[in-house]
Amino acid sequence: MKLLLDNNLSSKLVAQLVNVFPETSHVALLGLEAASDADVWETARQGGYCLVSKDSDFNDLLSLKGAPPKVIWIRLGNCTTAAIAKLLLSSHEDILAFGQDSSVELLVLE
Repeated sequence: MKLLLDNNLSSKLVAQLVNVFPETSHVALLGLEAASDADVWETARQGGYCLVSKDSDFNDLLSLKGAPPKVIWIRLGNCTTAAIAKLLLSSHEDILAFGQDSSVELLVLE
């Protein structure tokens, strides 16, 4: 599954996730570090990515526009990059199943 990490997540996560999610990228790696949420959304849609964010704004866009892209909303509060990597890696099978299920557009991870 192609994951696009939002600006509110560290770009260092890409290196930690790439062995399990090989098509992971970060908005900064795509030159979108200063882009609007709408531009990030459109890039994810066109690129076949699932957006991963701690920000509720993409959940709001999902409610407004619908998928694609699908959204993984991380709801851990203040935490380390290592904690986010651990959550995403331990949720690997759930994330893959989410990607395959066309009836589900949002996955909340806590």
